Amino acid sequence: MQRIVLLGATGYTGTLVAHELVRLGARPLLAGRSRDRLASLVDDLTSVTGPRLETAIADVDDPATVRALVEHGDVLVSMVGPFVRHGGPAIEAAIDTGAVYLDSTGEPAFIRDVVERYGPRAHAAGTALLTAFGHDWVPGNVAGALALREAGDATTRLSIGYFGSGGGGISGGTRASAARVVLEPSYAFRGGRLRAERVGARVVTFELGHGRRVRGVSAGGTEPFTLPALAPGLRDVDVVIGARTPSLRLVPAATAVLTGALRVPGLGPRVRRVLEARSTGSSGGPDAARRARSRSHVVADARDADGALLRRVRLDGPDPYDLTARFLAWGALRAAEDGVRGTGALGPVDAFGLDAMLDALREAGVRIR
Repeated sequence: MQRIVLLGATGYTGTLVAHELVRLGARPLLAGRSRDRLASLVDDLTSVTGPRLETAIADVDDPATVRALVEHGDVLVSMVGPFVRHGGPAIEAAIDTGAVYLDSTGEPAFIRDVVERYGPRAHAAGTALLTAFGHDWVPGNVAGALALREAGDATTRLSIGYFGSGGGGISGGTRASAARVVLEPSYAFRGGRLRAERVGARVVTFELGHGRRVRGVSAGGTEPFTLPALAPGLRDVDVVIGARTPSLRLVPAATAVLTGALRVPGLGPRVRRVLEARSTGSSGGPDAARRARSRSHVVADARDADGALLRRVRLDGPDPYDLTARFLAWGALRAAEDGVRGTGALGPVDAFGLDAMLDALREAGVRIR
């Protein structure tokens, strides 16, 4: 089995991934900026691992330290966000060494950079980049691919919604990434091609039957890049983040005002500084008890050209942070043991196949219906 390197192991989600890797029998190299925090993490894991895990000091502000972590054939898992600001050194190291790369980002601008800028370089180097291999955006890829497979060639529109229940809360790292997302360009797959579109440009409603409906705002995700190749007739892919607030209908206008303000000389830099001040990185997150009360829900609707529903796939699973840890640990181990299918920037279904991903979701505690 190839070696697994976990960069950003001492952050909130990185620690969850480290524990999950160890639970599955892996012995990852744990890397981060703080020697003391790495030692504390190793102490926590030793009761499971027996012999102490190896650690290494690495800081994305010194790319040479990240490059020094990785050898040919390794699997590099990067947890260092916000990724638009900090994600480049790990990808560069993976491409330089021919390592398989996974990360936990949910940031549309970074995802597009991975696909369009780094993906061709990774393909030429004979390696694979699996960006956004967590709750953002693995479940939507799998639900969407299953809906497309079962709906058939008549599908022209796919709507994917991410919703939550239980109020588990978010981590400081997620809050920092979210603050930056509104500053960066996003996209959507509309009319058969990828188009520029700001995050929150549209409100989308899902009719769940028996008078039940849920709403959310448009986002980016990896689905607009990965799913159209599975269905040649697909013209539109909506990726939606659900929210339960009466003011949701105001979000498109608010994001339009914000993005307009960012383009105004003098005002734009001040707005950017205010938002970036919230991008302070990891500061902890919900504890195990709060995560246990939280649930994730993903809906994928495949429709024909007349709007008729052809197939609905629904996924119900644990808290998004627990799912992210389980997906990344599963993906890293699978890549280390068996490799991945293909090179370049790959979606989860491209990398491992739909049936394997369905098994991975079930192993992670997700109910598929």
